[in-house]
Amino acid sequence: MKNVLVLGAGLVARPLVSYLLDLPDLAVAVADVEVARAERLVAGHPRGRAVSLDIADKAALVAAVGRADLVVSMVPYTFHPLVAELAIEQGKHLVTASYVSPAMRELDARARARGVVLLNELGLDPGIDHMEAMRVIHEVHDRGGRIVGFTSWCGGLPAPEANTNPFGYKFSWSPRGVLLASKNPARFLKDGRIVSIPAEALFASPQIIPVPGLGGFEGYPNRDSVPYRETYGIPEAMTVLRGTLRYAGWCETLRKMVALGLLDETVKDRSGATFRDLLGELAGAAPGADARAAVAARLGLGTDAAILDRLDWLGLFAAEPLPVPQGSAFDNLAALMVDKLAYGEGERDMIVLQHEFLVRTASGLSERIVSTLIDYGLPGGDSSMSRTVGLPAAIGARLILEGKIRAAGVQVPVLPEIYVPILEELETLGLRFEEKRQVL
Repeated sequence: MKNVLVLGAGLVARPLVSYLLDLPDLAVAVADVEVARAERLVAGHPRGRAVSLDIADKAALVAAVGRADLVVSMVPYTFHPLVAELAIEQGKHLVTASYVSPAMRELDARARARGVVLLNELGLDPGIDHMEAMRVIHEVHDRGGRIVGFTSWCGGLPAPEANTNPFGYKFSWSPRGVLLASKNPARFLKDGRIVSIPAEALFASPQIIPVPGLGGFEGYPNRDSVPYRETYGIPEAMTVLRGTLRYAGWCETLRKMVALGLLDETVKDRSGATFRDLLGELAGAAPGADARAAVAARLGLGTDAAILDRLDWLGLFAAEPLPVPQGSAFDNLAALMVDKLAYGEGERDMIVLQHEFLVRTASGLSERIVSTLIDYGLPGGDSSMSRTVGLPAAIGARLILEGKIRAAGVQVPVLPEIYVPILEELETLGLRFEEKRQVL
């Protein structure tokens, strides 16, 4: 019997835990600082165990890792290097769904020396996006073709019938993670030239991305796409861009929220203040002044602007006390959004992931390949986000324990031994790409 430790029992952990508990030769311990969340995931399964664990308690973490053959870390990404170090020291494998950080990358040599697999980026984005990209890229290369351009767009969104609020968004994973991602600068390759976009301009010029059967979405670049020319083995590519999809209106609204300072993380004592007071403060208004008018002037908007209506709907002009009076503007915004932008009972989320490859074939023809994954959550059941993040990690964990993934060190799913079996199994679980090819 193999033992798996799952660290974290958050929004995307249930399909992961369910998959692992369905494997007859595994015992699964789910550890969380809120043990009740872990208990709900284990649900009394005879091979499951809920553990109360504070990730900051190093002694308890060392002991928990030591009892496992493999660890799946679903805690915030900043803790992954610590977990990885402990895993290496005790000869345990590790799976995460997060980007490889510089601190994680530094552990590569030590992990290789111990024969430990540190398999990262095994979720949706990053994760399934890498795997499908590599499947097509390797197929093109095997036929003697070249990848001239690669663009990838991914969004976790409300299904059309659940798109019921002015923001066009609801949270299916960490609200703080969504908002923090909006503060990242971006770089990508376009027609052989590196384009750099500072964080404050991230939402300034969204593209309109058509998705079959769903219409157009706003798309903006995600992090640094340039290294993926090397990661994906496509040095011939002149365009490489990975981006995020949102419903129309999101980008301009977030751009104005950033400009106003709502995502500022400076902690300040605002005891007794309301959201209206906070907005007036950020707009530089005198105490007691009309907050909406002050924000409009600060942002160069008319007082009847749709963006102000969205902020009003959210509750930012209300005389409601701040939920985190000793926190930052960001803390209070996140607390408000997690409540207002929540999924209702029975509502579905939706995942849209679309790759476009511009190819020069061995015979000199130009071809466009578009590969699209559209998936919906199950009403009253698992969200699509939790399935697309949790299932790849679970399958990867199983493959490592079965000895089918042997590449030690810090890995991402770009090797055939990793992505081929995971994509094949995801298809059996209903996560399937539709591919279209067009000769140009």
